[in-house]
Amino acid sequence: MLNLHQQFGEIDIYLFNQLLRGRIRPGMRILDAGCGGGRNLVYLLREGYEVYGVDQDWQAVAEVQRLAQLLAPALPAANFQLAALEKLPYADAYFDAVICNAVLHFAQDDAHFQAMLQGMWQKLRAGGLLFCRLASSIGMEKQVQRIAGRRFLLPDGSERYLVDAALLEALALDLGAELLDPIKTTIVQNQRCMTTWVIQKT
Repeated sequence: MLNLHQQFGEIDIYLFNQLLRGRIRPGMRILDAGCGGGRNLVYLLREGYEVYGVDQDWQAVAEVQRLAQLLAPALPAANFQLAALEKLPYADAYFDAVICNAVLHFAQDDAHFQAMLQGMWQKLRAGGLLFCRLASSIGMEKQVQRIAGRRFLLPDGSERYLVDAALLEALALDLGAELLDPIKTTIVQNQRCMTTWVIQKT
């Protein structure tokens, strides 16, 4: 019998919550946009989901391909590719759910952020789910230092593109999306904030 770590790996706890609530279900076609080595895909691969992943790091793509070969050998290695979010190699409306965990805050500027977001949104079918975890200034507005535009220096020494609640609400409105959950933010020892944004394409 598998223990919890073997079954779920290092899955993001807020993504795990979406699984528990039945928003990500068997039979769905799922893209992990910025998949890294596949930390959020262990359960999905084990359970036979139709999973795809992209990353801009060849080593990460090779690692997630090895993981898929181990846990879901029938899944084509080509499901995991080197690609940028703004240039995803799939047909429009191809996915039932898109996961984007800790990627959008690497945007260089507003245009880059919008290009990444639109790139994912175009590949999502009507009724599909977009799950994002990204850095924000929510709750730490006085601890971050503006560099330019929405790029800030965080207390942990990193430089990130930071969103806030007003921007996320405006983006959902512009996309014609439904906000499925209240915007939730975790403050990590006053060093950084990570916000969960879950929207549905209506």
